[in-house]
Amino acid sequence: MQPTNGLPHSPVVCITGASAGVGRATALAFAAYRQASIGLIARSADALEEVKAEVERLGGRALVLPLDVADPDALDAAADRVEEAFGPIDAWINVAMVTVFGPVHAVTPKELKRVTEVTYLGSAYGIQTALRRMRPRDVGTILQVGSALAYRSIPLQSAYCAAKHAITGFIDSLHSELIHEESGVKLTTVHLPAVNTPQFDWARSHMPRRARPMGTIFQPEDIARAILHAAENPRREYWLGWSAMQAILGNFLAPAFADRYLADNAVDGQMTDERETPGRPDNLFHPVDGLHRTRGRFGLPHNTLRLAAPSAAARGVAVAAGFLLAGGLGFAMSRMTPRLR
Repeated sequence: MQPTNGLPHSPVVCITGASAGVGRATALAFAAYRQASIGLIARSADALEEVKAEVERLGGRALVLPLDVADPDALDAAADRVEEAFGPIDAWINVAMVTVFGPVHAVTPKELKRVTEVTYLGSAYGIQTALRRMRPRDVGTILQVGSALAYRSIPLQSAYCAAKHAITGFIDSLHSELIHEESGVKLTTVHLPAVNTPQFDWARSHMPRRARPMGTIFQPEDIARAILHAAENPRREYWLGWSAMQAILGNFLAPAFADRYLADNAVDGQMTDERETPGRPDNLFHPVDGLHRTRGRFGLPHNTLRLAAPSAAARGVAVAAGFLLAGGLGFAMSRMTPRLR
């Protein structure tokens, strides 16, 4: 990947959720392709030390910052440490998340609160932490890792879907504020498809069988390269993969149909044939030792990933299709009116 003009060649980057999955892969991509100096943020110090060693082997620099993103003061202190060690932060990338699999009636209030604190508030706190440093300098890039589930919720992931919807709403407000200020701070969201990460091994689950990603599965390394591209070429949003575009546009055009389709396919579709192990360790409140890695357990199949059309163009397709649908319905109703009279 050739450098672009969107970030310095060797940028200073903070990445939350950097100990595993997409966050870990993103740290390694910035190290390998841009020799970045990276603040590695996650809860497990041991796992972050492993990532630091990989980053340095690939030509980057790293600072280990073990903390919980639900703690805004800890995030602020971590950003100060990064700037003291490496200089001004060029890019802040929010990846950290937790989830709970299971039907709404099975998710406890405590679990719902925790998913909200990490996946929504942790992202919002990270954005605020970055803004406090970038706005006075009038430069910097904030990248939020989102999901197709931020637009189209699915069964058995209500807490996570709600948190992703919430951060999208938060970011929409911020877009308008930055435009009003004529700010030089860039803001972009990358909405992901299904990805082969360890979350399906360590997320809390109330399902009878083991969790799996639904739909076409992509590898974290491909997602990380797309995130690097988006950080250097920030647009309002990116949708990664045809499956993400299908889910988002399908919900714009026919939400009731999507409800029925997911009711019929997304319950069994999120479970393997293997029985879940009752009482196994999960990472909702504490890290799970020994499972921090980039990829999950879903093998090596490689599906080609392309950045989908930016959302403005894709939404244009949706709006045009909506007008055509409305026009067709209006025409049909006008033809029926004389008969009704």
